[in-house]
Amino acid sequence: MVKIWGTVGAITSLVLVASCSGTGAAKDHAAPTIDKSYVFGSAAPAWTYDAAQVPAGSRAKVVVTPLSGDRTQVNLEVSGLQANRPYGAHVHVKPCGATGDAAGPHYQNTKDPVTPSVDPKYANPKNEVWLDLTTDGSGNGSAHSVVDWRVRPGQAGSIVIHKEHTQTHAGHAGTAGARLACVDVPF
Repeated sequence: MVKIWGTVGAITSLVLVASCSGTGAAKDHAAPTIDKSYVFGSAAPAWTYDAAQVPAGSRAKVVVTPLSGDRTQVNLEVSGLQANRPYGAHVHVKPCGATGDAAGPHYQNTKDPVTPSVDPKYANPKNEVWLDLTTDGSGNGSAHSVVDWRVRPGQAGSIVIHKEHTQTHAGHAGTAGARLACVDVPF
C-alpha cells in the first residue's frame, strides 16, 4: 500500500492506493471461472461410451470456480442419465477420445509415482477431484467438490463419469468402475 499526501487549498488529503502482490485476488483473475454445458453423443466435446447408462442426448453442466487463496470448487450437474443409480466422476489428465481410456488417469495435485494410482495416500478426495452422485427418478443428479489447490494449467482436460461411486480402501482407492462418458473441460 502506498500513502500519498497532498494539499489542495486549505484541505489536506490522504489517498490510499492498494497494490496487488500476486496472491489472493490477483490469482483469481489468472484462473477464470469455467461454465460449460454439454450434450452427450459419440464425439467431442461430450462422449458417451455406454449408451444404456449415459444415453446420447443426456446432458452435463460443469462449473469450475476459483475460490479465495488457492482453493477450487468444481460442480457437476447431469440430466437424462439412468434413473436412481450411483455414478462416480473425476477430473482426468487428458481430453476425451474415442474410448474412455483416452482421458488418461485421474488428475492429482500430488502425483502418485505408481500408475494406476490405488494408494489412499494419493487417490483420495483431497488430492483428486471426486464428484460422486446418485441420480433421482428422472435421471438428474449433481455433485460438487472443493479442493485446497488449483489445477495446474494444461495438466487436466476432462471429467469422466464412471459406473459406480469411488472406492476408498487400499488397493482400490480412487477406482469407480468402467468409464461411461466423458466431457472435455478446458482446465
